[in-house]
Amino acid sequence: MIIVTGAAGFIGSCLIQRLNQDGFNFIIAVDDFSNPLKMKNLENKKIQEFVHRDVFFEWLDKNQAEVEFCFHIGARTDTAEFDQDIFNRLNLNYSKQIWKKCHLYQIPLIYASSAATYGNGEFGYDDNELQIPQLKPLNPYGESKNEFDKWALLQKDAPFFWAGLKFFNVFGPNEYHKSRMASVIFHSYNQIKATGRIKLFKSHRPDFKDGEQMRDFVYVKDLVEVCIHLMHSRRNSGIYNLGTGNARTFLDLAKATFAALNLEPQIDFIDTPVDIRDKYQYFTQANMSKLRLIGYKKSFTSLEDSVQDYVSNYLVGDNYL
Repeated sequence: MIIVTGAAGFIGSCLIQRLNQDGFNFIIAVDDFSNPLKMKNLENKKIQEFVHRDVFFEWLDKNQAEVEFCFHIGARTDTAEFDQDIFNRLNLNYSKQIWKKCHLYQIPLIYASSAATYGNGEFGYDDNELQIPQLKPLNPYGESKNEFDKWALLQKDAPFFWAGLKFFNVFGPNEYHKSRMASVIFHSYNQIKATGRIKLFKSHRPDFKDGEQMRDFVYVKDLVEVCIHLMHSRRNSGIYNLGTGNARTFLDLAKATFAALNLEPQIDFIDTPVDIRDKYQYFTQANMSKLRLIGYKKSFTSLEDSVQDYVSNYLVGDNYL
């Protein structure tokens, strides 16, 4: 049995599809399962059992002997949410309990951290564990992820293998339910479909031109390949970046979306919403050398190729992975 928390979500459901592809069909899907739009992500997946997140720990106590691996992907991921209690409950404390159970039952664990932990990037984007206590995330979501990373590194009692993965800007199939928090590619496609144009945020900093804010955009299909690799290798526990190592501009992304639809770019610039303006990252780029050093050899799909695949094979037909 393989546990996937956040199973009905974007990344969790794509991971289940990839596990099924390799014949792993005894999947324990953990989530709250209350959003019917998210449940579409799990159609046609091979799943052994659906377990509500509120009763998961009771389930695990009863079934731990059969569990071979745990992917803890579930989290509250809304960067515009500022209720600290929500993040403490769903991200920090829930993750601590999963860690303790995985140590108790010696279940290897991969959990989702985030590039949001890096804040403005004043300490760079190196997954150096000695720097993690110094990081200054810009919002409660990033703080909750960094607090758990810091806590995990201090634990003497740990699963025999564990990895925290700092996901950068992930995009791809199965994010139809994410509304405001969906990727810029998802929003760009829908804007083109509705108006023939794309809106990008203006820059509110003199050192970046409009649309030239940069992110390390990583395709979800590449992300789950890393998860599969680590599940099999089970060596070198620690915290790792998971991006491409190659930052690209939002203009690049917008142009790639138009190109995937065989259209000429039509781009407008709008003010960044006031509620996120002071907390907005202008640049992220994962240093991927640490993951490479432990033996991950596969290349990451280019932005142009991954946007082409996402738009033409999924968004155009409202298809799921």
